[in-house]
Amino acid sequence: MAIATRLTLALADGVATLPEAGRIAVFTPRVGADLSALPMDRVQVITPLKPDYDYFAGLGYDCAIAPEGRYGAAILCLPRAKARARAALAEAATVTDGLIIVDGLKTDGIESVLRDCRRRVAVSAPLSKAHGKIFSFAAGPEFADWAATTAQPIAGGYVTAPGVFSADAVDPASRLLADSLPQALGAHVVDLGAGWGYLSARALERAGIARLDLVEADHAALACARQNVTDARAQFHWADATVWNPDARADSVIMNPPFHESRSADPDLGRAFIRAAAGMLKPSGSLWMVANRHLPYETTLAQSFTSVSEVAGDTRFKILHASRPVRQSR
Repeated sequence: MAIATRLTLALADGVATLPEAGRIAVFTPRVGADLSALPMDRVQVITPLKPDYDYFAGLGYDCAIAPEGRYGAAILCLPRAKARARAALAEAATVTDGLIIVDGLKTDGIESVLRDCRRRVAVSAPLSKAHGKIFSFAAGPEFADWAATTAQPIAGGYVTAPGVFSADAVDPASRLLADSLPQALGAHVVDLGAGWGYLSARALERAGIARLDLVEADHAALACARQNVTDARAQFHWADATVWNPDARADSVIMNPPFHESRSADPDLGRAFIRAAAGMLKPSGSLWMVANRHLPYETTLAQSFTSVSEVAGDTRFKILHASRPVRQSR
């Protein structure tokens, strides 16, 4: 990926320098990011996202959910969510004794972050390459006010965290799905991409549910879900929903799948969620999902389930019900 090009050039041109000794923290790199410009034996990858964590752990990197001790330098691979980017930068500045190196795409807000950093600290001349920029500055206390709070209350008695999906209020699509769910979902329900737990909390209003698995890739969101869903029937899984499997097939899957890996809509992730749901359901099981009306999920649903129908919706969203999974779909 382009970070390798920008980082290699930045180190060669003096835009950024690495200490000769000490650990190097790499915050929030995404799957596929090339970190080969760094000494692997000194790198610790720090990310709350399970697919990214698993990817770098699989390559042999030391990985952690949160910083562990202090670092001689830190590299921030800019997250797309502004609140998460600011929180990660503040965290990096707190645990680093040397330079903070910030890398990101223009579409992920690197220009805005660069402007904000220049208002607070002396920043190196940025290097522009491959639709992105990289710059550095000395770690210090100037970003303390950007630090993430552990939880923030929102309407309805829920708590969320900065940077998680729908951090400021209940997502309207999730609310529509929750309002549209049937009373009978079966004894075993799975919430794929459970976020901070809204759908699960609503589903657990049903006495007929004996077990509900919340599957969420974002560790910060799952931590909020543990506070929002205190029902003993809930089980929490920090996992990639597209590959996770329950130990017993479920009666129902409920989900509001993500569809943004970048700033433009990409339904491939939602399609992967659909295929995963089909693979974990009983032969008579059902999927209940909500999607933005323009997203073309019906073909994948028809390939993965015997019966598919739209059961509710409005001008923005559609509620889709699919039943009797086709087993070879996964």
